[in-house]
Amino acid sequence: MKSFKTRRRHRRLLKAGRWMRRHFAWLTPWMAWLGRKLSFLRILNPNKYIRRIDWYIIRKFIGTYIYSIALIIAIAIVFDFNENLSKFTEYHAPARAIIFDYYANFVPYYSNLFSPLFVFIAVIFFTSKLAGNSEIIAMLASGISFKRLMRPYMLSCVLIASLSYYLSASVIPHGTVIRHNFESLYRNSRKQTAADNVQLQVGKGVIAYIQHYDNKTKRGYGFSLDKFENKKLVSHMTAMEIQYDTIADSKYHWNVTGWKIRQLKGLREHITSGADLDTLIQMEPTDLVYSKGQQETFTSAELKDYISKQVDRGSSNVVQYQVEYHKRIASSFASFILTIIGFSLSARKRKGGMGLYLGLGLALSSLYILLQTVSATFAINANAPPILAAWIPNIIFALVAYFCYRNAPN
Repeated sequence: MKSFKTRRRHRRLLKAGRWMRRHFAWLTPWMAWLGRKLSFLRILNPNKYIRRIDWYIIRKFIGTYIYSIALIIAIAIVFDFNENLSKFTEYHAPARAIIFDYYANFVPYYSNLFSPLFVFIAVIFFTSKLAGNSEIIAMLASGISFKRLMRPYMLSCVLIASLSYYLSASVIPHGTVIRHNFESLYRNSRKQTAADNVQLQVGKGVIAYIQHYDNKTKRGYGFSLDKFENKKLVSHMTAMEIQYDTIADSKYHWNVTGWKIRQLKGLREHITSGADLDTLIQMEPTDLVYSKGQQETFTSAELKDYISKQVDRGSSNVVQYQVEYHKRIASSFASFILTIIGFSLSARKRKGGMGLYLGLGLALSSLYILLQTVSATFAINANAPPILAAWIPNIIFALVAYFCYRNAPN
């Protein structure tokens, strides 16, 4: 029976509808015409494709995923803080920097790095619970196929994978720069700030060489620039010092000191020299000094541009950047593969609870992360194709997912 408040609200709505029909009757044909024109928007209604059972599973999936991230990352923060407390004290790290510069970027980095692990644990945990409560059996007995039952899982993976890729491609690299700067100041993880005997191709037929470069001052010593045409040297420039212009409006601005240019035309040679010269050379400080983990500080767009630039120069020091670029894409798809494996394994009700499934899930997730590390190292040290190295874990686990899916209960 309806309450008094509900009946009073319905009565008010009915009176408002009568008043609008009486005063705005001329709008009726226009509203009907507009309704016919916008009828195509019905396909955008999510309830047409996502039923109540789907929303139920999606809420369980996302909720367990967030809970597992919060729990494991909280434990990781405690262990990390306990390990680095002496270093923070030794280098007098301020509390604000520890919280906002280090741990505020520590959390998203490792949450995204181990996102496939959290997805796998979440799927196994709540699916085992559903199976233990005979909910999976009831769903299958009601006529829902195993394939149809996977729809909310895949929809959840679309959300997680999209967010994971966006964070790894655009957001986390900026935070990684801040975290690396903090570590170099307060954790004795000193960055490499100098390089010796750097040689690189800065253009077609243009080779640059710097005997010593200091990244702190953006200054290099013992600089030379050679230009070749048809494999013949046509110009040779030397300079005692070279300084990068950090306040210029565009990139590649350098100031050379104590320079000399030799122009070679056949048997003739023309020499010019001077004290200072502002010039454009297609190289940047990031091209001269490489620090460990530098590829993690680039967004995906910056990685793509950097790889393209280095390949055009003929540089061989791009494998780790290519692996990082492809790994960000491959890691996003790992959520789908591990979800299929986790759901197929834990959908069957068995005696003993979910302990076996959780142990198996942790083992498989650890194996996946280990394969990622090994394949990346294999690509860097054994000249394997970077795209293959990034996708090897997904390819192997996709075969495992197919086998598990074929043997899942229907």
